[in-house]
Amino acid sequence: MAVYTDITETELGEFLKQYALGELLSYKGIAEGSENSNFLLHTSSGSYILTLYEKRVERGDLPFFLGLMEHLAKKGISCPLPVHRRDGEVIGEVAGRPAAVITFLEGMWMRRPTVAHCREVGKAMASLHLAGADFPLSRENALGIEGWRKLWDGSHARADEVEQGLAAEVDRDFDELARRWPAALPAGIIHADLFPDNVFFLGDRLSGLIDFYFACNDLYAYDVATSLNAWCFEKDHAFNLTKGTALLAGYQSVRPLSTAEKLALPVLARGSALRFMLTRLYDWLTIPDGALIQKRDPTEYIRKLRFHRQIGSASEYGVET
Repeated sequence: MAVYTDITETELGEFLKQYALGELLSYKGIAEGSENSNFLLHTSSGSYILTLYEKRVERGDLPFFLGLMEHLAKKGISCPLPVHRRDGEVIGEVAGRPAAVITFLEGMWMRRPTVAHCREVGKAMASLHLAGADFPLSRENALGIEGWRKLWDGSHARADEVEQGLAAEVDRDFDELARRWPAALPAGIIHADLFPDNVFFLGDRLSGLIDFYFACNDLYAYDVATSLNAWCFEKDHAFNLTKGTALLAGYQSVRPLSTAEKLALPVLARGSALRFMLTRLYDWLTIPDGALIQKRDPTEYIRKLRFHRQIGSASEYGVET
């Protein structure tokens, strides 16, 4: 569920007076997503998305997110654009929440990505990395290792409720990742959440990227590792080497990975799996059943974390080192 704050037609009508979007014809909540409240708007000038930013998104980060979308679009990346109000601003407020209207992007996300989809995602991610290189704003990754530690502090005492021995297992992961985490790798703007539901396709053609609300400055290869986790595992939790090879080949056709980046992929993929396991675990343990926040089972990423511990070389993901 992704409508945490509902809005009335009267509230929406008053809000839209600040925009030159024509007459409101209809609107409805969108069930996709897990962080913000989203509505599809149909007006006499076209279709748009209204996003209400919930408590997990800092209002002070919105100029970065929305400015990045405009910057990337100017560089040829297909992504939604924030719509400017009559006064030139892009951030407003409705129902007590910061809000923005963005353009509607045609396409649908792939629930069963193919090898061709994985290759296109790799290309798009590399293009995003290059296009964001001269974006003037920056944002620290709030879900880097220190952010993981905060989540773990709030989950550690109850982790064994999910699986016996999990607390000690993850403690060891933290110790090893802290020792091995790479620092001197190419870095810049990354998407940080390029999961299938944030990538739209029209058939096999990638039509655009959405949901930039985790975007930040971090290692490019970390973004690649996150996408390996998101796109290249099957429903039975097995890693699909053919998809991994395609995603990495697609990426390198636009931006070749350095030898150091390739060598770092196993530890980066392990860290990425830990990051998503921890956000899921924290919500699983701390959010009451029936709450509006969408809870996701952390066991999927516990399995991925264990898989990456066994990887000795990036060649096992499908890239020559």
